[in-house]
Amino acid sequence: MAKPIILAVDDDVSVLEAVVQDLRRKYGQKHRILRAASGQAALDICKQLKERNEIVALFLSDQRMPGMTGVDFLEAAIPLFPDAKRVLLTAYADTEAAIRAINSARIHYYLNKPWDPPEEKLYPVLDDLLAAWNDGHKPPFEGLQLISPRWSAGDHEVRNFLSRNLIPFKWLDPDKDSTCLQLLCDRGIDDGKLPVVLFPDGSSLIQPTTTELASRVGLRTQARQEHYDVVVVGAGPAGLAAGVYGASEGLHTLIVDSLAPGGQAGSSSRIENYLGFPEGLSGDELGKRAFIQAQRLGAEFLTQRVSNIRTENGYHIVQLADGHEVSCRVCLIAAGVEYCRLSIPGEERFFGAGLFYGAALTEATSCANQEIYIVGGANSAGQAAMYFSKHASQVRMLVRGESLERSMSRYLIDQIQATPNIVVETGTQLVELDGNGHLECLTLTTPTGQVKRSAGSVFVFIGAAPKTQWLPAAIVRDAKGFVLAGPDLKSHAKEAWKLEREPYLLETSVPGIFVAGDVRFGSVKRCASAVGEGSIAIQFVHQYLETI
Repeated sequence: MAKPIILAVDDDVSVLEAVVQDLRRKYGQKHRILRAASGQAALDICKQLKERNEIVALFLSDQRMPGMTGVDFLEAAIPLFPDAKRVLLTAYADTEAAIRAINSARIHYYLNKPWDPPEEKLYPVLDDLLAAWNDGHKPPFEGLQLISPRWSAGDHEVRNFLSRNLIPFKWLDPDKDSTCLQLLCDRGIDDGKLPVVLFPDGSSLIQPTTTELASRVGLRTQARQEHYDVVVVGAGPAGLAAGVYGASEGLHTLIVDSLAPGGQAGSSSRIENYLGFPEGLSGDELGKRAFIQAQRLGAEFLTQRVSNIRTENGYHIVQLADGHEVSCRVCLIAAGVEYCRLSIPGEERFFGAGLFYGAALTEATSCANQEIYIVGGANSAGQAAMYFSKHASQVRMLVRGESLERSMSRYLIDQIQATPNIVVETGTQLVELDGNGHLECLTLTTPTGQVKRSAGSVFVFIGAAPKTQWLPAAIVRDAKGFVLAGPDLKSHAKEAWKLEREPYLLETSVPGIFVAGDVRFGSVKRCASAVGEGSIAIQFVHQYLETI
C-alpha cells in the first residue's frame, strides 16, 4: 500500500521549504510529504489524490494566503479526506481567527509561527495527531474482493475455493454493504449476475467457475508437459504423501485436484490425534505444509478435475475436464471421499443456502452469534462443533445414536462436554428443511416426537462415500464405489485380475493403477493411515516400474 500523505501548504516559498524539510526529517520514512503554494493548488492536489485512491493523513496549512485562506482550504478538503488531521499555521495576530475556525473547519490544532525548535514545538503535536489518525484509520483492502449475497447460488463454492487455497479476499455482501452496488456500477457490471470477483488491476470475473478462478489467482490449470512417471489423482493426505515420496525419489510426479490441497481432511478445523503435533493442527495447515513440501521436492500441482483414465499400449492416459490429457507410466487414485447426503425434502433447494456438507472453516465467521446445527456424531462433527463454538452463540449437535461414545474419540467427547455452548441431542434425526430463498426451518424427529425449529445454518458430517463415478469399468469397485486392490481383488473379484503375478498390495484390477487412502476398500478412515498408504504406494510403484 502507498504511504499515507502529509500535505504542507504555504504561499511563502521559503517558509514552505522549511516546513517540508522539517516534515521529511521526522516523518519521511513512513509518509509521503507533498507541498502546495496556494490553497487552490492544494485543493487541486487533493482531488487528484482522491481519484488515485491515495490517503492523506494530515494537512498543515498556513492561514494568510491570497485567494483562499488556510481555513477555507481546510474546510473545502473535509469532503475529500474527512479523516485527515487538520493543522493551521498562524501568526500571533491570527490566534483568535484560528480559535473560531476550530468549529467551522473542524481544525484539530493550530500552531503559531515560528515553531523553532521543531523537536519541542512541532513534532510533539504532529506525533499525537498522527498516532490518533493511525488508530482510527483502516487501510483500503487491495486484494481480491468477492461481491456475493450469502445465500446466492455459487457464493459458498467461490468462498470455499478461495479459502481452501489460502487466497486472501474480502467478502462483500450486498444485502449488508451498500457500497457493493456502487463498486459494480463503477465497473459496468450487472448486479443481477453474482457472484462477482473483483481484482486489484480493475478486471473482474462474473459467476466464475473454479477453473476460471484458479487460472486468475495464479494456480496452475495446464500441465507443463504431456508425460509423467506418476500422476496422482487427488491432493488429500494420501495424494500429498505420494507426491512427497514420489518426487523425493526421483519420479516425475504430477498431482491433480479440482479444489485444493488437503482433501476432505482440509475442512477439518482441528486434528488433534496426528502424530507429532501435540497441540493439534487444522486440516488446512496440514495440507499447506504437505503442498509446500511436495513442491519443494519437485512435484507439480494442477488445479483440474479428472474425468477419465484409459490404458493404451502400457501407458495410462489421464483425461482432464477441460479436454486436455496427460500420460503416465503409473497412476495413483487418491480421490478420497465426500460426506454422504441426507436425502431429505429440501436438500437440493438449500444446498449452499444454509445447508452445507463439511465447510466448518469457510462458514464459521458467517455464523457469528447465531445458533447453528451440526448433523453427525463422528470425529469430524466433533471437531466442527468445537470450532463453531468459538463463533456461534450455540452449537446443537444432532446425533442419531444413543451417545457419542461409539463413534467419537474420547478426547473430543471430553472437550464437547466441557464447552457450555455445545448441546448434544441424541436419538435425534433431521428429516426436512424449509425456508424462503434460504434455510429458515428444520423438522426433527426426537425421542419425544417430531418438532420444528428455526435455523439458518446446518452443517452435515455423516458417513463418507467415495468419489469414483468417473473411473472406467475396468477398475473394479465394491457396491458402494470403494476401489478394490491387492488381496481384496482375490477375495472379491478374482476374475478381474488377468496377470500371472499377484497384484501388489495397493494395485487395482488394472496393472499400474494403484489406490491409496479413504477411497480404497477396507481402508482405515484416519488421516495418519491415509498418509501411510500414500507413502508406501510409491514403494509398489517402483516395483511395478521394474517389471515393464
